[in-house]
Amino acid sequence: MATVDGDLIPLERPRAERADAARNRRLLLETARRMIDEAGAENVTMDGLAEQAGVGKGTVYRRFRTRAGIFVALLDAEERGFQQRVLSGPPPLGPGGDPVDRLIAYGQGRITFLLENHAVARAAMGQNRPVPVAGPGLTRPHIRVLLEGAGVGADHLDALTLQLAAALEGPVLLYLTVPDPGEAEGERSLRALAEGWKVLVTRVCRT
Repeated sequence: MATVDGDLIPLERPRAERADAARNRRLLLETARRMIDEAGAENVTMDGLAEQAGVGKGTVYRRFRTRAGIFVALLDAEERGFQQRVLSGPPPLGPGGDPVDRLIAYGQGRITFLLENHAVARAAMGQNRPVPVAGPGLTRPHIRVLLEGAGVGADHLDALTLQLAAALEGPVLLYLTVPDPGEAEGERSLRALAEGWKVLVTRVCRT
């Protein structure tokens, strides 16, 4: 368990690994990221990853099981980095700031994270994973803690938490069509979503 301003937030920890398994995992993820940067996610294959990383094909298949599993692992690693910024980084995203400002910063940071990782998330979609969902579920409990801190009425707290969490996962639906966040159209989309979240939170918490 981890804490956010004194409230318990479930943060799943990676399973313990042997040293050689941990080295292989880091090597494979670093190699996969390099392959994505050089050739795009669509050109990353299980056999190609094994060749580029200099390991046996069996190592890759045991680690990830499927091609989509490579991208699920990449997305999970990025998710953990984002969570660490939420749990222990500087405010307003991290602890110590006004709850409303933190909620705005969290949503805007989450939207940015989702859009910046859209290529990996799209590749993580498999037959048994129609929508890419990464991470151990920080969003809903974190939003609830911040709504309570902002003094939002308890009668509506659970409903508002659910609705705000759903609004944050909305960008997942854009993975198939959203422009690259680094391009002009992508930047406009990102700014519009971030501003929309700010308006939503402000109206919920300060009306």
